[in-house]
Amino acid sequence: MGINRKMGLSDLVGTEVKLNKDNVSCFIKDTSYAWVLFNDCSNGRGYSLKIPFNKKDNLGRKSSAINKFDPKFSVAEGIVVYSDRGNLFVEDMATGKTAMMTFGAKVDIDYDAIHETIDSVNVTPTHLWAKVKLGNEWKTFEKDITLK
Repeated sequence: MGINRKMGLSDLVGTEVKLNKDNVSCFIKDTSYAWVLFNDCSNGRGYSLKIPFNKKDNLGRKSSAINKFDPKFSVAEGIVVYSDRGNLFVEDMATGKTAMMTFGAKVDIDYDAIHETIDSVNVTPTHLWAKVKLGNEWKTFEKDITLK
């Protein structure tokens, strides 16, 4: 890159986080980018960072990640999952191919207490499943997907 970048983790995610070395993973795509996935061990909130190895691409930051470190979340290796309070998005770290599943409504998710609204998920490259609280009722959502 020609320059060194030094940033604290709190600068990247916008808040102080407490890490457990067993709840961090990294995927490096040749000389293009790295994905860093981790959960804050003080509250379980999931984060994902896509860090480009060039000067022109922006950092990809998600503070709504659903990571495999949470025992109620089963996420296949090489997959990034996050929510925007109405959908689940899936991205293959190696190819950038994506898919999504909607909940059909806006869900008021507190990502610091995610299990109050998203109980559990199971994500593979071909299938999404989630148990989500809509209003006062738990609903199961399921969808076969193709990453495109």
